[in-house]
Amino acid sequence: MEASERSAGAEASSQSGPRNRLSRAAGAAAPPGGSEPHVVGSVGATSCSEPREAGSVGATYQGRFAPSPTGPLHAGSLVAALASWLDARAHGGQWLVRIEDVDTPRCVHGADLAILAQLAACGLVPDAPPVYQSQRGTLYQQALDQLMESGRAYPCGCTRQDIARALAASGHARQRHGELVYPGTCRQGLHGHSARAWRLRVDKNERNSAFAQSGHALPAIDFIVNPVINTLDTEVVWDDRRLGRQHQNVSREVGDFVLRRADGLWAYQLAVVVDDAAQGITQVVRGADLADNTARQILLQRALGLPTPQYLHTPLVLGANGEKLSKQNGAQALDTRDPLAALNRAASVLGLAAQTGPVADALAGWVNAWRDTRVCPENAPVPAAVAHHPHQAVP
Repeated sequence: MEASERSAGAEASSQSGPRNRLSRAAGAAAPPGGSEPHVVGSVGATSCSEPREAGSVGATYQGRFAPSPTGPLHAGSLVAALASWLDARAHGGQWLVRIEDVDTPRCVHGADLAILAQLAACGLVPDAPPVYQSQRGTLYQQALDQLMESGRAYPCGCTRQDIARALAASGHARQRHGELVYPGTCRQGLHGHSARAWRLRVDKNERNSAFAQSGHALPAIDFIVNPVINTLDTEVVWDDRRLGRQHQNVSREVGDFVLRRADGLWAYQLAVVVDDAAQGITQVVRGADLADNTARQILLQRALGLPTPQYLHTPLVLGANGEKLSKQNGAQALDTRDPLAALNRAASVLGLAAQTGPVADALAGWVNAWRDTRVCPENAPVPAAVAHHPHQAVP
């Protein structure tokens, strides 16, 4: 479901080292050829001096493409799919497909098969059968139970109108492009309302010290305590492989976010965190429109004692109106009658040169280019201008 709710925050819409009920169940769901969920501490999972054969499967790197079956792939979707596939192949790792159909009212019958057919036509075939979020509710419930037991999740009876009124009464205007920042109304109880949704208390997600000591936590991810108000100011900092250092104050910019929606469906943030851990995902490569979700997902990973993958957010394809190309703004279905042409357009967005010949040869060429520029940039050819001026910085 890496699309709709994922970039909206949805109010109306839930290993070594210490192990818990969720991590044991999640580990059992890992596909063949994988390993226990863990974190790759650096991008170079594949040795730069000894690159693996393109297409070989390694046990260390696990990547994934996670489309939502609300319709067929479009040009923007292919950019993310190609980037995630290339990154997996350049690292000599495994590439999985997860059908994120947890938001069932938006799913289109048969769209999952259409997506898989489009990927196959472009030579992007997963290394294991796809998994479907709609079949994984037991794992999500285990995660919510764990958060409830630790006091990190609580029931919420607020409607969007309630939240808007509470914010207005406190003098807070809407922020984050109109999204409502939840003010924590139900943290201390429902105040006579019926429970509608379940939320994560972002102020209770201190660093899991035991997990951090296990060697799986990324040192770039930190929480900053605000000593003035004596509460945890959940400023999450992480390093994106393309965007660089990123940070977000989840308390101020999002508030306590939804884990299980008022309509009973599981929220994207919980589902994606549980699934990434269950599949042993070490690298998440996805569109830049989803970068805003990363801090919330890191908080959930911390709260559940799960490893944090590395992230790479790819450039977006824009529509004629200058907004992100999406199914919501009329993006046309990807035409795979000429798969090389479609792949060349996606590759150009990723800064890769056009290829000719069979699709398999084109993909192999892009794998080598990706390895040289994204995985082992020291192997990239030096531009002529730089070669003549050795003190000039490489762009």
